[in-house]
Amino acid sequence: MRRKPVLIDIDDEPAPDPAAAPPLPDPDAKIPDAPVAMQQAAELAARRPSRLARLIWSALAGLVGLWLSIAIWDFVTSLIERQMVLGYVAAGLAGLVILGCVLAALREAAAFARLARIDQIQEAARSCLNAPDLVSAKKIVAQLERLFAARDDTSWGLAHLREQAPHQVDGDILLSLAETTLLAPLDRQAEREVSAAARQVATVTALVPLALADVAAALFANLRMIRRIAEIYGGRTGRLGTWRLTRSVMTHLVATGAVAVGDDMLSSVAGGGLLSKLSRRFGEGLVNGALTARVGVAAMEVCRPLPFYAEPRPSVRKLVQSALSDLFKGSAQRNETNTPS
Repeated sequence: MRRKPVLIDIDDEPAPDPAAAPPLPDPDAKIPDAPVAMQQAAELAARRPSRLARLIWSALAGLVGLWLSIAIWDFVTSLIERQMVLGYVAAGLAGLVILGCVLAALREAAAFARLARIDQIQEAARSCLNAPDLVSAKKIVAQLERLFAARDDTSWGLAHLREQAPHQVDGDILLSLAETTLLAPLDRQAEREVSAAARQVATVTALVPLALADVAAALFANLRMIRRIAEIYGGRTGRLGTWRLTRSVMTHLVATGAVAVGDDMLSSVAGGGLLSKLSRRFGEGLVNGALTARVGVAAMEVCRPLPFYAEPRPSVRKLVQSALSDLFKGSAQRNETNTPS
């Protein structure tokens, strides 16, 4: 017995787009198997020494300091006995060295205090955004005004904030106003620093064939980038403050796995299939530049007095695209300049 045809009703749903399907993995892609320079630099910066190592280094530093103090004292006193004038000159120079060390220590302490103040403002802002409170928001805005009061690049934002703040009736809206007027221009400056650092790391990795040169370049470029981002947001740091800030950023990245070379990172750089057509060094340069951009975004989140709420969080993809477009644009301009007419 022949069966009759069956009619099945299909809903009017849009047909799937083949272009939206994820790309298939390319086994021939020249993606580095070993950790690239940015991963090694991040692990070096985030590595915390053991208690035994810290005890040994602290004891060694104390021993060297004691030895230098006794040696300088013996040198100055013996020189006074032989040549009184030269001895007092040496004593004066030693006093200047001690005074410089004390001033440097005070500067580092002030830098740590600035970082702690920014952390305090950021934590209070998070609590206020979770449970909006106008009184707490006004206190946070007052702290922001004191933080940026001595800067010329935030003078217009401060004036606009003081003009509009009395008219706000909600705590989250007041913090959003402070974010858009004060921090949005600073975000653009920080993004330019991140793009410049990503471009530098990508260029050095692609062009320098030495084994550890790319690791050193990535580490120093990221140190300078993090320090500049901290200065942009009002957290000027000294040498120790920069290292402490860098360790906190790198530790967060390593703990969350954000420095791992994954498919999302490759797609944010150039697309997985394109790397198979490039050299290994150029592929590592692209990945290192993208990882540097991730470090920069994390540094912005750490150094920013307010969390990203009214303003969007910077996109790593856009930062890398900006860095690479500036790189290729600069190369094209140099080629046009060097081409004889």
